[in-house]
Amino acid sequence: MKLTLSVIKADIGSIGGHIQPSSLLLSTVKERVRHDENKLVKDFYVSHTGDDIAILMAHRQGASDAQIHRLAWDAFVAGTAAAKSQGLYGAGQDLLKDSFSGNVRGMGPAVAELEIEERPNEAFLFFAADKTDPGAYNLPLYLAFADPMNTPGLILAPAMSKGFRFVIMDVSCVDGDRVIELNAPEELHDIAALLRDPERFVVESVWSRATGAQAASVSTSRLHNIAGKYTGKDDPVMLVRAQMDFPATGEIIEPFSIGHFVAGGMRGSHNMPLMPVRLNSPISYFDGPPIVSCAAFSVHDAKLTGPVDVFNHPFWDAVRHQVSLKAMDMRRQGFFGAAMLPMAELEYTGIKDKLGKLEERFTIRAAGKEYARMR
Repeated sequence: MKLTLSVIKADIGSIGGHIQPSSLLLSTVKERVRHDENKLVKDFYVSHTGDDIAILMAHRQGASDAQIHRLAWDAFVAGTAAAKSQGLYGAGQDLLKDSFSGNVRGMGPAVAELEIEERPNEAFLFFAADKTDPGAYNLPLYLAFADPMNTPGLILAPAMSKGFRFVIMDVSCVDGDRVIELNAPEELHDIAALLRDPERFVVESVWSRATGAQAASVSTSRLHNIAGKYTGKDDPVMLVRAQMDFPATGEIIEPFSIGHFVAGGMRGSHNMPLMPVRLNSPISYFDGPPIVSCAAFSVHDAKLTGPVDVFNHPFWDAVRHQVSLKAMDMRRQGFFGAAMLPMAELEYTGIKDKLGKLEERFTIRAAGKEYARMR
């Protein structure tokens, strides 16, 4: 029977603003999952990245299972009650619907799932990001699964040399899941042409062309497409299988040493570098910078061994230092130019209303008539 790995994440309350959840909030969510009445979940892990809580579950129910999703939803509802009892900021903010309707997709929480034939030594990585969008994983996935300069396994490992299939979603489409499938390496330039726009085109999943097995799963829901208004960054989660027919763990995490610029930071309206952080790290500088954590697991017979904190190593201290310098350098530009996101992404503030009012004050000057300076 296939193994399913499900990670479901939500921001349901935080201490002192967008920093981190309280101990009571975390323990409430954990206990609700632990007391799973139907014993659907064989093993689980609850963590936070910034102010987001993620529930990782190993089970045999299959992807998009209503009972599994209901368990996570109920845990977040219970956590929201705990957050409200402590007056935490943004209590329940990612729960955008009033009642559960069979699947948490489209209800606010982020979801990434892998339904797999378990290998004898199944290794996988669980990534969680805060203060950024799903497109933040575009560059790391492109480098890990399509670029031999990053991943020597693409030319050294026979199965990997056959390449990978990318499923890419147009997340600006609100009428349904608009997706395209492209193969690497033959359609590498087409993949790059789409992934260069991470605010619109997002890698949803990656598949081995040699075996047909799924290699990666990314949460792709955009909260403002669900709520109809800006409700915060989407704070994506991702599951990636490692070793053997897939890139090695080191090949998967190497791209995060770049500290590439992503959407996020203060009010979700800036371009800031993505910082790899230790597990259960809070948010700090300028409501950021955007952060990503990585927990490595082995799993056997649906039982998890781990996590190992992948970014808790002296090497990543040096990366964090460089990312800090990049973040402060970008902040020196304030609101100007590339420091802020394009206008279509600035839905958090009243800037659209302000520009609308200013539009009314523009006039078309008569040809040949110079501007008359006021004296």
